[in-house]
Amino acid sequence: MTISVNSPDITEGGPIPTRYTCDGEDVSPPLRWSGIPLDTAALALVVDDPDAPSGTFTHWVVVDIDPAVTSLARGQSPRGAQQIVNSAGRASYMGPCPPSGVHRYRFTVYALSRRLALPSRAPLSSTLHAIGAAATAQGTLVGTYRR
Repeated sequence: MTISVNSPDITEGGPIPTRYTCDGEDVSPPLRWSGIPLDTAALALVVDDPDAPSGTFTHWVVVDIDPAVTSLARGQSPRGAQQIVNSAGRASYMGPCPPSGVHRYRFTVYALSRRLALPSRAPLSSTLHAIGAAATAQGTLVGTYRR
């Protein structure tokens, strides 16, 4: 099953506005999603850069989002959800900041069969594994950014 993910500020495959990057305000863009399976226990959101020089760089991870939530406002994390440490060691959004060239940024929403209830400083690799193991559906919006 595929979840539809979109943003009023990012078109699929299009450029991410500077305000959502390290060159701007470094706040998360507004996102919307639909097509969540009825038996979903929680949602997760992962923002990553598969074009990073050292391999995929994860910019933001939010887990245990209430499945009734269908959008995020600009610069907001869902109430009651848990932000997990990203590749930079921060439990918060970190906007696109490629060292060179055009990079793709994936905003992926996962429907989960269970809440993850992870420890507050859960390792990123364990978190991504837990999301993958509990995912029943997913959808991705891809944006690009060049510095």
